Amino acid sequence: MTPPSSAPIIPRPRERRQRVQAAETSIAVLKALGSLGGRASLTLIATHIDESPAKVHRYLVSLIEGGLVDQDSATQQYFLGWETLQLGVSAMRQADPIRVAEASLIRLREQLEITCFVAVMGNKGPTIIRFEEPGLPVTLNVRVGSVLPMLWSATGRALLATLDDSNVLALARAELQAASPQQRAQLDAQDPIGTLQQSVLAAGCAVVRDTNLPGISAIAAPLYNYTGRPCAVLTALGATGGFNPSPEGVVGQAVCREAQIISRLLGHSASTTTA
Repeated sequence: MTPPSSAPIIPRPRERRQRVQAAETSIAVLKALGSLGGRASLTLIATHIDESPAKVHRYLVSLIEGGLVDQDSATQQYFLGWETLQLGVSAMRQADPIRVAEASLIRLREQLEITCFVAVMGNKGPTIIRFEEPGLPVTLNVRVGSVLPMLWSATGRALLATLDDSNVLALARAELQAASPQQRAQLDAQDPIGTLQQSVLAAGCAVVRDTNLPGISAIAAPLYNYTGRPCAVLTALGATGGFNPSPEGVVGQAVCREAQIISRLLGHSASTTTA
């Protein structure tokens, strides 16, 4: 007997599997195009996802009809279509470092009981935009809105090493000129800024011990966006006596790990990193 028109029609298990497999193949084709630079031949796409060209072609036809893929009539190559670009733009609009970093800040605060924050490069220097501290915080004179030095803070050093920006370099040079003999002694005599940049890039993070705030150590790792450009910095700090800011330490590894997680959520791929 025919079921009433109001009764839902439940697909058979086989139909469900076919639909899921179709969705998975479509997703694989789109991901392949993305991995191959956004444009590729049918043969290259099929090889990339280990499927037959005939099968991939059927899915490409459907994706073209949906506006997710298009084809160059001159080269016959396939490329990501208008609708895919709109999806990408929508995703990029959500890639806000403050929102994306929130979970990482809370994990660092609760799991390691450390003070941590996210800062971005402002007109006057690295500026804190989100701040988290444990139940028993370290007494600090920095909060949201605080501007940090380029040379003497871990946050500033992380930006100095990764941002190719004349304003950043000018701020660092101004700080170097105003530095005391004790501060200069902490840097390389021949190339203080260049050597500092190289050390941060080699370690993947910046470390300071008592250079910005007496008795306070910090470790900072850059956050990269979808263009590969550093857009913010994740920093953790604590009292020097009980805080190990070494990149190989527990805190250092946690900060670098969370920075990588945030960067991925911001759309970063290691192959797109730029200085």
